[in-house]
Amino acid sequence: RWQKVLYERQPFPDNYVDQRFLEELRKNVHARRYRYRTVVFQSGAVVQQLCSVCVFVVTWWYMDAGMLSPQGLFGAALVSSLLGYVLFDAVDGGAGRQESGRTRWADLKSTLVFAAFTYGFSPVLKTLTESISTDTIYAMSALMLLGHLIFFDYGANAAIVSSTLSLNMAIFASVCLASRLPRSLHAFVMVTFAMQIFALWPMLQKKLKARTPRCYVGVTVLFALAALVGLATVSSVGAVLFASLLLAISCLCPYCLIRLQLLKDNIHGPWDEAEIKEDLSRFLM
Repeated sequence: RWQKVLYERQPFPDNYVDQRFLEELRKNVHARRYRYRTVVFQSGAVVQQLCSVCVFVVTWWYMDAGMLSPQGLFGAALVSSLLGYVLFDAVDGGAGRQESGRTRWADLKSTLVFAAFTYGFSPVLKTLTESISTDTIYAMSALMLLGHLIFFDYGANAAIVSSTLSLNMAIFASVCLASRLPRSLHAFVMVTFAMQIFALWPMLQKKLKARTPRCYVGVTVLFALAALVGLATVSSVGAVLFASLLLAISCLCPYCLIRLQLLKDNIHGPWDEAEIKEDLSRFLM
């Protein structure tokens, strides 16, 4: 009788298998079954980031058109940052701050240093791209914002995810767009607003998503509506297209994922490669 061993000589060819070969066949062993509500909830991270880019571009358009003063934007952003800062600590009762060991005085110093350096270098930012055509600046900004959306950390464990690269591309786009504004004060406020919406706002989103899912859903809906209203004042066609994109990402794409999940047919059996799950680091010493 044939045995699946290599240490004995048997009167069978090397590629011989008996009738029991397919008895160990298993299908979809590691396949995950998704629920529609869960997938829609997880898609909120993509929706929020798209809305962040939309709000940033619309805000820049208002400042470039002279319909929004830098003082007004700076005041609104400052009030929003203070409210978000208080909410960030109130969500978990300050547990996250105690674990990190970071004090409020350290946060204040970091904010003042960033604001001082940005304000001091705002004349440089304003004249940084004078030798580059405006069309090239717009193309570079669009490409950088697209890269920001691609490399952003939406919670997936993938090689393409890079929070540092994503943030740097967003700041680069904000510097490019800020250089086309009328004065240095506009450039300073625009870069500061970009840091708030691309760096601080996602941190609050993640904490709300982990601690208060219902509040996170409400904030996502309100933020999407605010982005759509702001875009509608600039372009009604753009608002309709953007609303269609958000609905497709939050409703249609999860439905397609659930339907395609039913067609998955992965097989597992004796032909799979062996997986060593034991810790072998002690043999390497």
